[in-house]
Amino acid sequence: MSGLLVAGTTSDAGKSLVTAGICRWLARRGIRVAPFKAQNMSNNSMVCGDGAEIGRAQWVQARAAGVEPEAAMNPVLLKPGSDRRSHVVALGKPFGTLEAGEYATGRAGLAEIAFGAYEDLSARYDVVVCEGAGSPAEINLRGGDYVNMGLARRFGLPVLVVGDIDRGGVLAAMFGTLALLSAEDQALVAGWVVNKFRGDVGLLRPGLDSLEKVAGRPVLGVLPWLDRVWIDSEDALAVAGWRRETHGPGLRVAVVRFPRASNATDVDALAAEPGVTVTLTADPDVVV
Repeated sequence: MSGLLVAGTTSDAGKSLVTAGICRWLARRGIRVAPFKAQNMSNNSMVCGDGAEIGRAQWVQARAAGVEPEAAMNPVLLKPGSDRRSHVVALGKPFGTLEAGEYATGRAGLAEIAFGAYEDLSARYDVVVCEGAGSPAEINLRGGDYVNMGLARRFGLPVLVVGDIDRGGVLAAMFGTLALLSAEDQALVAGWVVNKFRGDVGLLRPGLDSLEKVAGRPVLGVLPWLDRVWIDSEDALAVAGWRRETHGPGLRVAVVRFPRASNATDVDALAAEPGVTVTLTADPDVVV
């Protein structure tokens, strides 16, 4: 096995954090490990030491693995410029644009760049821990997919599916994810991880047992809700971490929502300060 794919039932299920955790765990065991995400869609990025631009999550994951972030770890970065067009960064450098109509079937060249980057990393590292994008059950995009099951099938990667129990319906989402996949894709799904759990795991156990029975895959872990763990998010969900309650006197800051903004997660540092409440608004005259 050259690697592992961490997929999710939804966006924001916790794939980035779980991938970072696995990288850290393997690195502590003396295994040379690299993170990988074939394609990221985000205006939030980081710059590597050689000037290459990659997704912020992969930069953090590389640090967790104790290795230098590099372009091969996120070979394709799509930066939305409108609802129907994205700027393409390939191997850390500008590569043109991608129209919405080309997304499902017009990415063959990008797929080959991503596959080549994975092969490069797997030749230099013991294990490559891959992060999927969105959900592997987006079957409308399966034909041109190279970041979820397309990547797993290409390299024979076992797939770990992470689900966010805090948003509800996680067991149905897990079984539904499996059910929508082809038999060939299903064969690579190795198990489940329940993420963001609060409460007594004993109360959850009957549901986990039932999922294992009907899905034929083990639940490999239940991860707790960790309020103080912070990892950079992608655009649409980056502001979720800003909504923190401040008790008593403190500084209240309003951030104006723009249709698209690069590196919105720069505000995270301010929102993480004790006594500071950051809220998002579409009204620049809002009183906070």
